[in-house]
Amino acid sequence: MRGSFTGSLRFCVLIAACGLVPVVATAPAAAASYSPYAESAAAALARYVRTLAGHPKDFSALIGAGRAALALGDTHAAAGFFARADEVDPRSPLPQAGMGAVSVANGEPNAALPYFARAQQLGAPIATYGCDRGLAYDLLGQQPQAQADYRAALGSPDGDEARRRLALSLAISGNKTAALQALQPLLNRGDAEARRAQAFVLALTGDSKAAMVAFDAAMPGSWSKISPFLQRLPALASAQKAAAVNLGIFPDSAPAYAYAAPTTNYGPAAALSSTTVSSDRLTGIDEILRASKPPAASAAPAPPTQMAYAPAVAKRAAAQPQAAAPKRHRLWLQLASGQNADALSGEFRRMKSKYERLFDGIDGYVARSDDRARLVIGPFRGKSDAEIFADDLHTVGLDAFSWTNSDSDRIVPLGTE
Repeated sequence: MRGSFTGSLRFCVLIAACGLVPVVATAPAAAASYSPYAESAAAALARYVRTLAGHPKDFSALIGAGRAALALGDTHAAAGFFARADEVDPRSPLPQAGMGAVSVANGEPNAALPYFARAQQLGAPIATYGCDRGLAYDLLGQQPQAQADYRAALGSPDGDEARRRLALSLAISGNKTAALQALQPLLNRGDAEARRAQAFVLALTGDSKAAMVAFDAAMPGSWSKISPFLQRLPALASAQKAAAVNLGIFPDSAPAYAYAAPTTNYGPAAALSSTTVSSDRLTGIDEILRASKPPAASAAPAPPTQMAYAPAVAKRAAAQPQAAAPKRHRLWLQLASGQNADALSGEFRRMKSKYERLFDGIDGYVARSDDRARLVIGPFRGKSDAEIFADDLHTVGLDAFSWTNSDSDRIVPLGTE
């Protein structure tokens, strides 16, 4: 299962976790680069979707599309493709390994391990999923198991990424010398991601000054932005360190994830072009994903549903609460406001009726504040997720902007206000 990351991605996610700059990365570190055919992930996804438009049960295309979507950071779309592949061939280990990688990218190691176990039962060698399962173990604070899996994957197509993750895991364990040695083959050939991984190794082992110098060498001007993070990193627990340097999930960030959703829109129009964005949502990918459901393997439970997020390629099927939201701050998109909550409900029905595909799986909420009522959708996992859906809304002429509720706001689903 391909799972290499881009160093710049990891860097941007982490400084965003510190609240220093907006996230500009394109995908979670668990699945960022994808180039088995020397093409971009977006181009690969477009190619596979074109195949699936005519042959929706093409197993290889479903697996390829899942990997490409995962590389672009859309874990929900990836899960949909892998689920369809599992329906086509439930005896293949590839969909299970794919779903495990999705769970890892979502920061859900406990959900990931049963998928990897099922993939192994179906005959997959550890080398094919060791890079991803190793990260699951790292996220659980089980560094020895993680390092064994990374080593098993060193000879696989994910070998470079496994080597980077091995170095980070060794650094989390406090073994600075072994970590730097693990990176040396990549450093010798000028691997830019390895240079950034080297900076993280230095930070993880307590040498924040050298780490800042290394970051500034790899990404000039970055040291002042990353400094607060680097100074806090050594004090984190092992599992927290792994989440921070691999996924950008950092304690005390708001919301809980510093996850960077894809900034490249690759909606249904990707079936025709990998570089243009269209508001026409009539091509086959929505239908492919809408028909998908999590694979029903006995040893592999479906991954938990994420908070609402709807990039162009697929809408997250959000498990929305049916009662007042918990008293905590969350990020929403405000679509309208006024004194009459009933009018807001009607406005949302009109939006959803007119732009059915755009709002597929998205529920509306009324947020009551002292001065007004707001029509909102969400909550979103992070600023990038909200911005992506806001951009989608803007393409069809709908205005939306981010809004964070306060403790005094009462938020209820439309129709229950």
